[in-house]
This record gives sequence, C-alpha cells and structure tokens, in this order.
Amino acid sequence: MTKAETSQPDPSLPPNAPSNTGGAVAPSPANQEEDEPGGRMSFFDHLVELRKRIITSIAAIGVGMLVGFIISDKTINFIVNPILVALRKQHLEDRLYYASPATPISFYISLSLYIGIVIAMPVVLYQIWLFVAPGLYRHERRAVLSFVISSMFLFLCGIAFGYYVMLPQVLNFLISFGEHLPLKPLVTIDEYFSFVLIVLVGLGVIFELPVVIFILSVFGIVTPKFLMRNFRYAMLIITIVAAIVTPTPDATTMLIFMAPMVALYFVGVLVSYMVLRNKRAKALAAGAAH
Repeated sequence: MTKAETSQPDPSLPPNAPSNTGGAVAPSPANQEEDEPGGRMSFFDHLVELRKRIITSIAAIGVGMLVGFIISDKTINFIVNPILVALRKQHLEDRLYYASPATPISFYISLSLYIGIVIAMPVVLYQIWLFVAPGLYRHERRAVLSFVISSMFLFLCGIAFGYYVMLPQVLNFLISFGEHLPLKPLVTIDEYFSFVLIVLVGLGVIFELPVVIFILSVFGIVTPKFLMRNFRYAMLIITIVAAIVTPTPDATTMLIFMAPMVALYFVGVLVSYMVLRNKRAKALAAGAAH
C-alpha cells in the first residue's frame, strides 16, 4: 500500500469526524479561556502580594499628601471661593474664621490628606487591579477595568457638578436666608469644609446611579422595560432623596438636585438596554454554536 493511499480518510466516518492519523484537534475559544492561568498562587503568596500592593498604595498617598501640602494654599483659595462669593453678594465681610489656635495646622493636614488621596487614586486603583487581575479571565479583566474607569469618571462628574452648580446655589440661599434679621453669619473653616465634603461627596456617590443599574442589569434584577414601567416610583424615590440630601428647604435647589438624578436614571436605562442586548447576542451565538 502506498503512502498516498494510507492518507485517505475512512469513508465509514462522518465528514467532520477527526481522523485517526494522529492530528491534533484545535481547542475551542471556550477551552482556551478555561485554560487561562489565574489564581495559581498559594495563600501565602497572596498575602505577600497584598502586602506589596498596600505598601505601594500607602506610599503613593504619602507622596500625594506631600504634594497636597505644597499646593494647599492654592487649594484653600479654590475651596473657599464659593462661600466668599456668596458673602460678597450679600455685602458681608468675605472672611472665614477659626475657633481654636490649632485649627489652621489641623486643617492643612486634613486638606493635604484629602488631596493626597485624590492624587494617588489612579495608583491605588492600579494596585487593586494588579492584585485582582491574575485571578480573572480575559473578558472579566476588560469588564472590571471598564467598571473602574466609568465609576471614577462619574464620581468626578458628580464632584464637578456639586462645586460649580450645586454649591453656589445652596450657599447663596443659606447666606441670604437671614438677611431680614439682625444677624450676621460667623462661618468657621471647619464647619464650611465639612459642609463642602458632604455636598461634593454626596453628589459624587449619587452620580454612580448608572453603575448601580449596570450591576443590577448584569445579574438580571432589572431590565429596561422594568425601569421605564416603574419610572413614576423612581421619581418618587428621587424626590424623597433630594428632599433629604438637599441642605436647603427651597424648591429651586431641590429641583437643581433632582435634574441630574433624573438624567442619570435615563442613562441607566440606556445602559440596561445595552447589557440586555449584549446578553441576547451571546445567547444567540451560543445557540448557533450548538
């Protein structure tokens, strides 16, 4: 029998069946994904890796805190500018006060720490990513990275909205509220800084609403149809949250607070629709493969 004859396929086998000539069968993409290395380190190796990431993150925050202390003078002017503008509009003395001799030092330290955290946040997130990524598959790494970037972006958008839109409205209302009374405001830097943190961080968290809807959609808890059908209940919840979180009782400020929340809700509906469409496409692809 010649070599050419031995290479002929067995006619009794199906056309797509693998021949018995010793040829390797190419692994499917699913098998390739299952064979990806991840989480092969021992428990002790994980602890060593975690220690390394924590030390790097703390060092980055320390460096950021040093930079924050250097630029703290300019940062203080940026933070107190809204309250000074509100005081000048009411023809009041544009000055903040402190009640304790140690307040300026403690305020500088606190402000430097917050600035350091903001400056070091990309490094900290990257360290978290380096610690988590080896235990994830390729598609999971892409999902987590997109999740972190979008969360950070929305949080910064919430802070920007709070500083440039919400904070001036709130301060103008609060300062002008007692103009008809024989009273003058005595605003301390500690109280003002705490107030600013509550407003800005609160709005930063509220701007994470599309991310929350994304997570709920991934787990199948909500759908675009469900969100649109229950929009009236969502408006009720948004109104209650705005009434509680808004530091002033006037309707204008509450409406300004509600506007981005309603817009973010519809952004979340769009995100939920994209998640559902992606799920259906994967289901159709899996059905076609079988």
